[in-house]
Amino acid sequence: MRGRTSLQTRARRVTMILMDVDGVMTDGRITLVGARHEAKSFDARDGVALWIARRLGLMTGVISGRRSTAVVRRARELGMDEIHLGTRDKLAVYESILRRRRLSDPQVCYIGDDLVDIPVLARAGVSVAVADAHPEVIRRARFVTGASGGQGAVREVVDAILKAQGHWNTVLGWFDVSPAARRRGLRRVAR
Repeated sequence: MRGRTSLQTRARRVTMILMDVDGVMTDGRITLVGARHEAKSFDARDGVALWIARRLGLMTGVISGRRSTAVVRRARELGMDEIHLGTRDKLAVYESILRRRRLSDPQVCYIGDDLVDIPVLARAGVSVAVADAHPEVIRRARFVTGASGGQGAVREVVDAILKAQGHWNTVLGWFDVSPAARRRGLRRVAR
């Protein structure tokens, strides 16, 4: 992930990761199935990253302009703390979340991809555009992922935050299956 400022310092303060859905958690395509259904594809690596973040105490959530039962299902599967769909004013929702949770801008990472995300990106302590975001979003975000939306961009952001916060060795320890790790009892992956 590249940026105009140091991620290390800013990421240490993050306690909540918020994001758009279409173009961030998905590749932005919407497949309409019949008159009432739509299909979306989510990257499983992003899901694992969000599960890890939650396990380490970070809050997660989505703010999207679209309503989607697929997004509700995925967000609930991931245990997201905030699910806001059909949002017309993302900044108002963002401010409401901060008030309710008693958070400040520096404690939030926001990941976006399109013009409607700019007001929140301007406020969040860690503002991230995915690699294939609108050029104006890339220009205004502090950081830009190497991965495109729906293709591991969320994973990239979460990994960078966890590394900056000093959690990376803990995460790796959860999955270490070496004989030495088994003897120490470090294989503690929850199913």
